[in-house]
Amino acid sequence: MKERLEELKQEALNKVTAASDIKELQEVRVSYLGKKGPITEVLRGMGKLSAEERPVVGQLANDVREAIANELNQKQDQLEKVALEKKLSEESIDVTLPGRPIPTGGPHLLTKLIEEIEDLFIGMGFQVAEGPEVEQDYYNFEALNLPKGHPARDMQDSFYITEELLLRTHTSPVQARTMEKHEGRGPVKIICPGKVYRRDTDDATHSHQFTQIEGLYVDKNVRMSDLKGVLNAFAKKMFGQTREIRLRPSFFPFTEPSVEMDISCKMCHGEGCSVCKQTGWIEILGAGMVHPNVLKMAGFDPDQYTGFAFGMGPERIAMLKYGIDDIRHFYTNDVRFLKQFHHA
Repeated sequence: MKERLEELKQEALNKVTAASDIKELQEVRVSYLGKKGPITEVLRGMGKLSAEERPVVGQLANDVREAIANELNQKQDQLEKVALEKKLSEESIDVTLPGRPIPTGGPHLLTKLIEEIEDLFIGMGFQVAEGPEVEQDYYNFEALNLPKGHPARDMQDSFYITEELLLRTHTSPVQARTMEKHEGRGPVKIICPGKVYRRDTDDATHSHQFTQIEGLYVDKNVRMSDLKGVLNAFAKKMFGQTREIRLRPSFFPFTEPSVEMDISCKMCHGEGCSVCKQTGWIEILGAGMVHPNVLKMAGFDPDQYTGFAFGMGPERIAMLKYGIDDIRHFYTNDVRFLKQFHHA
């Protein structure tokens, strides 16, 4: 039995030496050290040995196993090293080659424009406020002097979820909620950017979803001249220092008096052209002094507090500023369009 173990040892070591790859080496390992290998078969016959011979043969068997395992491990390390060197030589990299540039994206044009407007108003002391896009009818309409049945509601054809819940049609509900939280104590000085929804038919100038930025300033002794000063600073920042503004009387249920703000046409500098329809002016946003009813419903005393509010569409501002002719470009994710404004 000792002779047989020595024979198996030498036989296994010869096969380990002859193995040329990891697969052959693994076959040798399973063949000699596996449960069905010849060494295990020899050990099954130990029952026939005397009590004195069993420990000697058992020790020899362990020594043989260990010798074969050590040789297998050394050979495996050697073969793995050879395989790695071969792979490295076949897959060598020329580090002197220039790298392949990876194109990077950038913020969406509307995102950049909204952040630019936020920075401007933050610099004037405004804070950015946000609110839910699924809004209560009360905050979207009633708290803004638009009771149920008011004809002005028809101007904002809405997506209703229930009789009292809808997708907000403007960001004005954020103003109402913020004033309510102040519990009748000013000042309140916020801008409210966000998405809004209306049942419009999508075309070059309309979309069922778009963005809006509204502003609100409520405090004691806030005047229309304050509103004009803020809007004038905004126009010059966004469209250039040569831009002029004018305020025209208008109507909004939540402001009184209400105005539309126009900017002088950058194409003709106020002389009149096809862009401004020969008027020299382009409408840009709506504004006005906060209606006393809106102040009352928010908990403010209109005899002590006044305020102004304004609302603008970033899409319209971007279209005028960059000469974009179709609002749908902002939402169709055409990379050819978007990449033009990476450095805008």
